[in-house]
Amino acid sequence: MKRILLLSIASAFVFSCNKKEDITAEKNETVKEEKQFEMYEMSEMAALMEQMYVDNQRLKERIKIGDTIGKLPSHFMKIHSAVMTDKQENDAFFKEQAANFIKAQELIYSDPKNAKEHFNNGVDACIKCHEVKCGGPIPRIKKLYIE
Repeated sequence: MKRILLLSIASAFVFSCNKKEDITAEKNETVKEEKQFEMYEMSEMAALMEQMYVDNQRLKERIKIGDTIGKLPSHFMKIHSAVMTDKQENDAFFKEQAANFIKAQELIYSDPKNAKEHFNNGVDACIKCHEVKCGGPIPRIKKLYIE
């Protein structure tokens, strides 16, 4: 009799745990189905800025070792027309800062003897704009400075 009672209690315990695991598994599947991720799509301006950052990293290294500088990448000029995430951000302030950035970039290529100074002025232009518009990338941009 004790064995039957013990066996009944043990089997009830085992079956109740299995049922709870099934319910938990069902909840986890439901949560997984609800958490579908949406891919972040960069704006045209964000993609351009990423490319300009990479180009400037390469340029920084060429300047530091005294290598030939080459010529200004033509895609930099898209800064004036690239579509921003928030179109209202493309205001007079941004346009002025973009012009300052392009001016500094052009000077790097037209006056390679002072490339370091012009390069750092270009980095300054980026930071001045990002201080007002979008501060997130500032620590990353500061890494571009040539000491």
